[in-house]
Amino acid sequence: MNRYVCIHGHFYQPPRENPWLEEVEVQDSAHPYHDWNERITAECYGPNSGSRILDGDGYIIDIVNNYSKISFNFGPTLLSFLERRHPRLHQAIVDADRQSMERYAGHGSALAQAYGHLIMPLASRRDKITQVAWGVADFRARFGRDPEGMWLPETAVDLETLAILADAGIRFTILAPRQAARARRLGDEEWQDVSESRVDPTAPYLVRLPDGRDFNVFFYDGPISQDMAFGDLLDRGEAYRDRLMAAFNDDRDWPQLVHVATDGETYGHHHTYGEMALTYCLSLIEADPTVELINYAAYLDRHPPVHEAELFENSSWSCIHGVERWRADCGCNSGMHGNWHQRWRQPLREAMDWLRDRCAAIVEAEGAKLFKDPWQARDAYIAVVNDRSEASRDAFLNAQANGKLSPERRVRALKLMELSRQAMLIFTSCGWFFDEVTGIETVQVLQYAARAIQLAGELGGGDLEGPFAAILEKAPSNVLANGREAYERYAKPAAVDIMRVGAHYAISSVFTPPDEDYRYGCYRAHGRDEKRETAGRASLLTGRADIASEVTGERLDAAFAVFHAGGHNLTCGLRPFRDAASLAAMQVDLRQAFERGDLAETIRVLDAHFDTHTFSIRHLFRDEQRKVVAEALAPEFESAEAMYRQIYESNYPILNFLQWIDMPVPRHILEAAAFVVETDIRRQLSGEVLDLERLDGRIEDARRFGLSLDYEGLGLEGADWINRRAQAFGADHGNIELLSSVKESLERLRALPMGLNLFKAQNVIFELSRGRYAEKRQAAAGGDAEAGRWLELFAELAEALKVRLPQ
Repeated sequence: MNRYVCIHGHFYQPPRENPWLEEVEVQDSAHPYHDWNERITAECYGPNSGSRILDGDGYIIDIVNNYSKISFNFGPTLLSFLERRHPRLHQAIVDADRQSMERYAGHGSALAQAYGHLIMPLASRRDKITQVAWGVADFRARFGRDPEGMWLPETAVDLETLAILADAGIRFTILAPRQAARARRLGDEEWQDVSESRVDPTAPYLVRLPDGRDFNVFFYDGPISQDMAFGDLLDRGEAYRDRLMAAFNDDRDWPQLVHVATDGETYGHHHTYGEMALTYCLSLIEADPTVELINYAAYLDRHPPVHEAELFENSSWSCIHGVERWRADCGCNSGMHGNWHQRWRQPLREAMDWLRDRCAAIVEAEGAKLFKDPWQARDAYIAVVNDRSEASRDAFLNAQANGKLSPERRVRALKLMELSRQAMLIFTSCGWFFDEVTGIETVQVLQYAARAIQLAGELGGGDLEGPFAAILEKAPSNVLANGREAYERYAKPAAVDIMRVGAHYAISSVFTPPDEDYRYGCYRAHGRDEKRETAGRASLLTGRADIASEVTGERLDAAFAVFHAGGHNLTCGLRPFRDAASLAAMQVDLRQAFERGDLAETIRVLDAHFDTHTFSIRHLFRDEQRKVVAEALAPEFESAEAMYRQIYESNYPILNFLQWIDMPVPRHILEAAAFVVETDIRRQLSGEVLDLERLDGRIEDARRFGLSLDYEGLGLEGADWINRRAQAFGADHGNIELLSSVKESLERLRALPMGLNLFKAQNVIFELSRGRYAEKRQAAAGGDAEAGRWLELFAELAEALKVRLPQ
């Protein structure tokens, strides 16, 4: 065989976790999803683990894990998110690599990635080494093998980076064709100028490193990759296949590898159903005896390079100016804001470089007191990043620390490692990629900077914020005055300390009694000695809480009191626990004032006991804040709902009449009707059983009156209900009542234009159709009436989900 095809997907999202909580908070711009990671998981990462092949009538005839047939890399921070939130999907990705090892003679298709997606040529040598070490260690922990290849963020490259990859045992990387400067056959004296993307991408190349070693590089096919990402090539799988096959040329005298590389999000997120075009393309190539699917490592084993190349150093795939997109106003941007500048990029880079160097000085000075070698300790710290358990922290410190550390020095050592981690996260490439210093990606790196500054201060590094903010002041914004204002408005308010975590625990406990093992983000809390008093809508909660960080090991034993006067009027006091007597005195003083019904006196007593350590609902973290506000204001919301419902119900005959005579309905009546109908449908979908008769009525009202509902949000909730119930049926596939419920409910919900994403339900029915369905057919043929009923309902549900049943 001398014709091969390899398709590479670079799957990555910028880390979106709150740097203090290590959890992704709600992002309203991702509506109806909780955050952008969830949205793109639903549109891309999940569908690619179970992509559909359809017949000519649009029915599913096969489901394929695309990851098992392509070359791919996932950003480690994205895989960490998937492991926490979508463990089955994470496992499907790991399984795909194992399946590809069986397919490709022991060579897995997964590549590692330099850990934090920073631009390697712009990084310090020390950071480059850690980024590669973390990428390798994370890959090894997830996939159970050593990586053969590594993806460089934005394919940004210099020879020092390639040498560090080689030191780590990496065999190859993938670059853009415009990153090649000269090329020649091995043994030839004359170099060929291949600049401006003229390199032949169908062969691997050796790149000579300064120390005399060689490193393997693949240059992907630029025009095909470009058309996939930005054209209509993914509209049809046949067109995709044809374009790949057309890249072969019989004039070449080496085994040709036609390969492409794009963002993995191209398949489903950027191009709806792009994952299905990929699946069909792969199936057509597999059926063609003249070509073979392969991955890079397997190709290298069969066909070592016979060409060599020289690179344009400090180059990348997404900036025609090299790596200027991440340090200058070079003209590269998203194209969405044509009149905006990016002059903020250079001062932002200068500010982050300055902060990195200051943090490095702290790590060296303080780290020498705590670690055998602070930089070797940082390289090993990835094991703790991936496993925050106490056992993991103990193992790390036992191996890296200068002897046994006291509890206080343990916390200091872990804070030092976190400082060093945040000082790398500040360089996440997305912070410079887009158009504006106030964008969510840039705010994210500013938040990492704020966390690093906070840790530096706690470690005795002095005030870094003033000089840092002064440099940011030189970064002009298209929206605000400058980068300093962006930092102060969007990054600093996100800051968290352990006192605020304690206040969050106390306030949320007023509304929902916490679990014994309460967790929020990377913090754990345990309450005790709690006393609760209520009087009408007012309530008083006092007690003691133990708060602990799973990241730094920092702990707080706190006394607290929360006075909720009703509605949004709430005050919380929290301070370090002193002794049992002072706690008891505080509880008595507050209870006496509260029992007298003297609200002002209750607040005065609380202030007296807690001085300046007071908090309000404003200090809650974003997700919990919304839950608490909804509960705190529930009476007010219920009153407003009652008024809307009264308008709707009392004017229902008018709605019917105006609809009958085809006359426009007054907006205030329509809005009341839309609110009531949407509220009732949402409440139905929040339960385990649907009242089909009531649901029918509301759906009919929505259709008949042309109500403007949040169909995108309802679609997400409706799909979640169907998918959950379908999965329950998959686990209890003999339950005819459950099967009937899913079928009947789906028929109702499909009546509204909600765009239901029934990916999970289709998976369940497809799997059952290739397994249990045959058993039921056999039982029904033998006279089993219940099996016959099951077959009838199952066939109707399969029809509704467009799953082709086997004949």
